[in-house]
Amino acid sequence: MNILSVTSECVPLIKTGGLADVAGALPKAMVPLGHRMRVLMPAYPGLAARLEDAREVWKEDALFGGPARVLAGTVDGVEFLLLDAAHLFDRNGGPYLSPEGYDWPDNPERFAALCWAAAQIAQSGLSDGWMPDVLHAHDWQAGLAPAYLRFVGNKRVKTLMTIHNIAFQGLAPQERLASLRLPPSAFHADDLEYYGQISTLKAGLVHADAITTVSPTYAAELMRPEFGMGLEGLIAARAGDLHGILNGIDLEMWNPETCANPYSAKTLKKKAAASAALRDRFGLSQTDGPLAIVVSRLTGQKGLDLLPGLLPDFIAHGGSLAVLGSGDAGLEAAYSGLANEYPGKIGVHIGYDEELSHAMFAGGDAVLIPSRFEPCGLTQLYGLRFGTLPVVAATGGLADTVIHANDAALDRGVATGLTFHPTDATAFAHCLRRLCTLFADRQAWTKMMQNAMQQPVGWDKSSARYAALYQDLIG
Repeated sequence: MNILSVTSECVPLIKTGGLADVAGALPKAMVPLGHRMRVLMPAYPGLAARLEDAREVWKEDALFGGPARVLAGTVDGVEFLLLDAAHLFDRNGGPYLSPEGYDWPDNPERFAALCWAAAQIAQSGLSDGWMPDVLHAHDWQAGLAPAYLRFVGNKRVKTLMTIHNIAFQGLAPQERLASLRLPPSAFHADDLEYYGQISTLKAGLVHADAITTVSPTYAAELMRPEFGMGLEGLIAARAGDLHGILNGIDLEMWNPETCANPYSAKTLKKKAAASAALRDRFGLSQTDGPLAIVVSRLTGQKGLDLLPGLLPDFIAHGGSLAVLGSGDAGLEAAYSGLANEYPGKIGVHIGYDEELSHAMFAGGDAVLIPSRFEPCGLTQLYGLRFGTLPVVAATGGLADTVIHANDAALDRGVATGLTFHPTDATAFAHCLRRLCTLFADRQAWTKMMQNAMQQPVGWDKSSARYAALYQDLIG
């Protein structure tokens, strides 16, 4: 079958978070199953030039304020359809933010244009003869695509809406209904309206034929007020159409056997070289305790406001920490200050560096993920892949993918990390002390590393579930 994937970001072209990893991995995972997925996303500056065999396959003279066309081509085996609309996407800054760090004021129209193009392609196909059977929309940026199709009465193409993070809902004032090409009759509580505003995510959830989230636990959590962000009633009402499908990771890209200091589950002693290299990069001293890593946005959602106050105790128990991330200015300052206060014990790199992140998973002993909510999470999957044991809050996909090292799991030899609940400083502190105790038991720790590295974290199972869902939709 043919699947049109609609997203605002996708590796290898552009990435701000896990959405891009998923959007880039899923098309490749569909190929062995005999399906063709093409990815429609904006042509941000410089992206069109990276397409191989670029050709125009769709155009509209007046798309939300200017001319637009879609260019088809491939990059690293992924088939892209880039929406080339200079008036919307050819600007400095990021996909969503200005150079000053503010949301682009026309973000609603920018991504409505992406959705409009998706709906038009779904209805009429491309000039190269390709037509999708299923439109797969990702997050609020693609939420209007299922709505546009429903408003024109299209029933041939089935639609699937995936929630990667319900905290971002694509809100716009009611006054922009016309500029977004939305019918005023749809602005009510059972459709687009969300507390007096337009919600593009809600539009997708209302009008898509099926809904997925990125883990089974997150699917259940979304029907509760503390996680549903005001949409829990709608999601509960559509529970029969809701599916929790875990994300996977690219096993070739994230592979301990091809890192700078390679090792495998059978040669775990070689991980020591990766650990020594990581300590050297962050200026950390060798200790008897675990080297923990944080690779994350530094935000409250990620629970990283809890960690600074716990680090003195963690260091006293022999631990050390390497941090890579950026986000909240207060947290950036807090971690940078701790690095100055504990030289040789805490190292911090503010920003993001893809190569360094790989080195951190290769060289770390544990990866800390104390998220208050986490739809799926890829960080813990990278940790499992590298035998860098995840220490996670028991929420969302973290709870679905990490087997806690309680006595029963240790006795049965199945533990792959540590979990804690509730997500507060007391539980997290206890978990960090447990981490240090387990690390000192080299036999138990080695078994956990081996267990972690044998976990199925690729796309085989998940892609098969998506393919089965696509097939169910088209009958």
